[in-house]
Amino acid sequence: MERLLDYITRHPFLAGGTAVLALAVLAYEASRARSGGQSVGPMDAVRLLNQGAVLVDVRSQAEFDSGHILDAKHVPQDQLASSTETLKKYKDKVVVACCESGMRSGAAARVLQAQGFTKVVNLKGGLQAWRAENLPLVKPGAKGK
Repeated sequence: MERLLDYITRHPFLAGGTAVLALAVLAYEASRARSGGQSVGPMDAVRLLNQGAVLVDVRSQAEFDSGHILDAKHVPQDQLASSTETLKKYKDKVVVACCESGMRSGAAARVLQAQGFTKVVNLKGGLQAWRAENLPLVKPGAKGK
């Protein structure tokens, strides 16, 4: 212990930098834990959807109408807590929550987890990341919809 104190007094900038980095790592991990648990990127989300996962889009009606992922269940975030009866048939499936940027869906994932959904993941980066990967969106009035 004495050697540690000696090191800190002789190298305050290194010791301070180490402390700052440790705090940054702790803050990052705490933020990740609050974001709704596990996050997946667009390609992993596609894999999960192909394996039978359910996608819950928590954006507003106008955002949803501007384009959404095929077969997405639209449940606006402000109606999510009251819609768990409708969604309860998906409790045993993997549920992918999505929004425009991934922030609202992180909160939605926490709500779903509190309601007993155990396999909830958040679409990291939301539909912005989905579009960046040039993945398809369905728009009302489009052929096949």
